[in-house]
Amino acid sequence: MPLMGSLYTGVSGLQTSQNALNTTAHNLSNLETIGYVRQQVLLGTREYNTISNSAISKNQVGLGVNYEKVRQVRDQFLDLSYREETGRTAFYEISFDVANEIETLLGEMEGVAFQNSLNDLWVSVQELAKDPASAVNQGLLVSKATVFLERANAVSGGLSSYQQNLNLQVKDAVDQVNKYAETIYELNNKIRKVEVGSEEANDLRDARNQAIDELAALVPISYDENADGLITVDIDGQVLVSKDRTFPMGVKRDETTGFYTPVWTFNNDAPVFDLSRKISSDLDTDIGKLKALVLARGDHSANYSDLKEPGYTDKGIRDSFVMKVQAEFDNLIHGVTTAMNCVLCGESNPPAAGTSYAQGECPIELFVRLGTPRYVDDGTGNYVYVEEHTAGSPSDISTMYTTANLKINPDLLKQPTLLSFVKADQKVDQDKADKLKAIFTDKFDTLNPDVTKTSNFQDYYSDLVGAVANEGSVYKNRASSQSSTVKSIEDARQQVAGVSQDEELTNMIKFQNAYNASSRYINAIDEMLEHIINKLG
Repeated sequence: MPLMGSLYTGVSGLQTSQNALNTTAHNLSNLETIGYVRQQVLLGTREYNTISNSAISKNQVGLGVNYEKVRQVRDQFLDLSYREETGRTAFYEISFDVANEIETLLGEMEGVAFQNSLNDLWVSVQELAKDPASAVNQGLLVSKATVFLERANAVSGGLSSYQQNLNLQVKDAVDQVNKYAETIYELNNKIRKVEVGSEEANDLRDARNQAIDELAALVPISYDENADGLITVDIDGQVLVSKDRTFPMGVKRDETTGFYTPVWTFNNDAPVFDLSRKISSDLDTDIGKLKALVLARGDHSANYSDLKEPGYTDKGIRDSFVMKVQAEFDNLIHGVTTAMNCVLCGESNPPAAGTSYAQGECPIELFVRLGTPRYVDDGTGNYVYVEEHTAGSPSDISTMYTTANLKINPDLLKQPTLLSFVKADQKVDQDKADKLKAIFTDKFDTLNPDVTKTSNFQDYYSDLVGAVANEGSVYKNRASSQSSTVKSIEDARQQVAGVSQDEELTNMIKFQNAYNASSRYINAIDEMLEHIINKLG
C-alpha cells in the first residue's frame, strides 16, 4: 500500500477516536440528567484492499476504521415492566391519598372528632330522660342537636369540597395526557427527519422515552415502534398517538354535578374507561392516576339512599371511596334525625304513609327539611305527613332527611320548651323521653350492603372510621409494595441504561490511547515520507 494511502488509514483512527471521545464526554456531562440513556460507540473496519489472491488466502491491506453508529443502550422488557408498574403505583398512591384525606376530614386525626358531637347529643338525651319537663334539659338537647348538625354539615361539606377538588384533578390529568401525546408526536417527526439521513437522534429518543414514562403513570398504555422509528401509543385499545396525528382525549361535563368524564372526542364522546369492570391487577384494571381519580371521585354526591340495593352496585358506590363514605356518613345522620323526629312527634319510624293530624294537633319536629315541611294541609283542615322520595334524580333531595337538606327547627331555637314532654293531663311524658333514649342503644343499621353486622349509632360511626382506616391501610401497603417493585425495576434499568462514571472514564482513557496510537502512526508515516523524499529522492 502506498505511504500516502497509509496517511488516510491513520486519519480514520484519529477521527473515530475523536468522535468516541466526544460521545464519552456527552455521557459524562449528562450523568445526572433525568431520562438520559447511555450512548455506546460502535466501530467497524473499512473495506479491505485486495492486492492478490493465493491458494491459501487473499493478500489484503486494511483501509482503516469506521465510526459506524452511536446506539442507545436500553432493555425494552425493563422499559415495558417499569411503565406498567409505574401506572399501577400511581393508582394506589392516589387511592391512599384519598383515604388519608377522608380520615382527616372525619376529624379523627386532630382530636376534633365528629364522634364528640354524637356523644354529646347522646349525653343530652340521657339528661333529658332524668327530668323530661326541665326547660334546661330541653334547651341542652336543642343546643347539642345544633352542634351535632353543624359538625355533620362540616364533614359532609368537606367531603363534597374534596370531591370537587378531585374533579379538577381529573381535568388536569386529561390535559397532561394530551400534552404528553403531543410531545411524543412532535418528537416522532423530529426523529424521523434526523434519522432519514442515517444519523442517530439519541437525545430526541431520550426525550420521547421520558414522555412515555410520564404518560404511563397517568393512563394504561401500549405502544409500538415501526421501522421508521415512529412510536404509536394506545390507551385500552384506543389510539392516542398515530404516525401522522394525535387523537386527544376530552372531557364531558355533567350539567347537574359539574363532574368531568374523560371521553374520546373523535369517537362520539365514548368514555375512556369501562368502570363496570372489576378492579384487579390480574385484569390490569388498576393502572393509572387518571382512573384512580375518576373512581375515587365517583359520578355524583352520594347520600343515604345510594346504599340501598341495587343502587349500591349499579351506581358505582362500592368502588368510589368518596361516594361510599358520603353515603355511609349520611345514612348515620339520616338515621339519627329521623329516629329522633319520629319519637318527638309520637310516630312510627318511618311514619306510615298518609299519617294525618287534626288542625291544631300537629306535632313539632327537631330536625326540619329545607325544602319540604313535615306536614302539609290536605285541604280539609288536617295535616298530612310528607313522605321522603328517594327514587328520583340524585340531585333532588328536597324531600329527604339528608345532611345537606337539614336544619334545626327555628321555633325550637327560639323556644326549646315547644318540644312538650307534658301530656294533656299535665303529667310528664316519661315514656317519650325513654323512647328517645332507647334509639341510641337499639340496633340501627349495617354500614353498607356488604356488611352483616348491625350497630347502634355510636358503633356505626366507629365502624365507619375503622373501615376508612382499614381500606387506607390496604392502599398504603399496596402503594408501598408497588414503589419497591418500581424501584427494583428502575435499578435494573439503570444498570443497563444508566451512565457509570467509572466506566466512562475507562472508555475515555481507551479512546485517548487509541487517538495517541493513530497520531504516532501518522508521525511514523510522515518520517518515512520525509526520509524517502529528502534522502533517497
